[in-house]
Amino acid sequence: MAGSRIRREKLTIHKMIALYQRACPEAVKEPEHYDALYDYAQKRLDKCVFGEEKPACKQCPVHCYQPARREEMKQIMRWAGPRMLWRHPILTVRHLIDDKRAVPELAEKYRPKHKSPQ
Repeated sequence: MAGSRIRREKLTIHKMIALYQRACPEAVKEPEHYDALYDYAQKRLDKCVFGEEKPACKQCPVHCYQPARREEMKQIMRWAGPRMLWRHPILTVRHLIDDKRAVPELAEKYRPKHKSPQ
């Protein structure tokens, strides 16, 4: 079960995607596409190696999104981020605070293994 940090992150992403889909002139009017993107984001959050200590995605050393989806989320966040302050000010401020958190040490099992030179 997700803790409060992950639940808040999921809610923030949900609100950003919904805002983008509803109001952005460049948004494709395909609800299934955005539903799938949100489902993907939820799965990534559920599997985050940092768990409740996760940093903001842009600060994270582990890029868990596929490159195309990562670029799409960046576009959505760039567009929706400033507008979130007016529509969801508490979520926005909490997200900005999370963005300033230090990145925790990556657990040993998730660190890349380096081969020794022979």
